[in-house]
Amino acid sequence: MKVVGGLDSRVMRSLRELLLSPGALTLAYVAGRRKPYIGPFQLFLLANVVFFIVQSLTHTRVFSSSLDSHLHHQDWSALAGQLVAERLNALHTTLAEFAPLFDRAVVLNAKALIVLMVAPLALMLPLVFPRHRRPLSVHAVFALHFYAFALLLFSVGLGAALIDQLLGGGGLASAQVDKVVTGVMLVACAVYAYLGAGRVYPGHAALRAVQATVVAVIVGAVILGYRFAIFLITLYTT
Repeated sequence: MKVVGGLDSRVMRSLRELLLSPGALTLAYVAGRRKPYIGPFQLFLLANVVFFIVQSLTHTRVFSSSLDSHLHHQDWSALAGQLVAERLNALHTTLAEFAPLFDRAVVLNAKALIVLMVAPLALMLPLVFPRHRRPLSVHAVFALHFYAFALLLFSVGLGAALIDQLLGGGGLASAQVDKVVTGVMLVACAVYAYLGAGRVYPGHAALRAVQATVVAVIVGAVILGYRFAIFLITLYTT
């Protein structure tokens, strides 16, 4: 019981620092103050579990899309159509037979491979903050903490959309609600990056504001790229 209680206190302390003191967990980890908190990867996994539970409750998909969506509603739909046609021909099957298999596999792949989103941000951070010669491990820890926050933020956004739906609104199916939720989350990510960078990559406030915006844009691009990568992985492994 003492071990469980200690773990619970470390989890709550880590979540409090993550949400209320951006960048503080990264600095604590780098300085060797690790015992009071759970590790960055553990925290990322915890946020991942929370996110996918909320996503399943709201019957939405943030990081994966159905085959029909890839074929008709994505920026890469024209390319997806060509690739799917070639894959169906190679497998000697039909779209009607392949689509259900793809739709089940893409959800599992999106969950299992979500950590792949961390690497591009970690590799881009030295370019965004070139004056700070931090080791790559520091960038990786900051990226893990940032995505842990982002996943919890997505969970809140999905919850807000669900509440709107329960109150008679359209939820994320409504273009207006979707734009509001997306806009709020992007702004929140930029603000979090600004505050976190103030601790991990201190510098002039105006420059940091630009850098934080760049980080938010990178995260948005990585999420979009992740959806396409999951499409390719699922297409050629199903």
